[in-house]
Amino acid sequence: MQSYTIGQAARLLGVSPDTARRWADAGRVATHRDEAGRRLIDGRALAAFSIEVGQGTGGEDEAVYTSARNAFPGIVTAVKLGDVAAQVEIQAGPHRLVSLLTREAVEELGLEVGMQATARVKSTSVHIDRV
Repeated sequence: MQSYTIGQAARLLGVSPDTARRWADAGRVATHRDEAGRRLIDGRALAAFSIEVGQGTGGEDEAVYTSARNAFPGIVTAVKLGDVAAQVEIQAGPHRLVSLLTREAVEELGLEVGMQATARVKSTSVHIDRV
């Protein structure tokens, strides 16, 4: 499973690295250290925490998240596979985006909960890019 540095997690959550560090220090999201001593957050834990932050329970330090060119970098929080179709949810800061796409596309991208992805919105379509 992919892990994220405090800085990467902050970007995905739409907050400053200082805010993400304070949340980790307060025990709101669990961290572990890699062999270089950097603090990392497990992708699944970050996905769950991003849902909490997106629902407005992130605390007073929440920053406003804006998109550039309709791109929403975030973290995959749910993948539901059907026989032909699939549903992928991404939490991008305070924004929850849901995309319906083919199962084949999800499998080709290797999308799973906890990984970083970007939702691109054009008109009524949401496209997912694996990062």
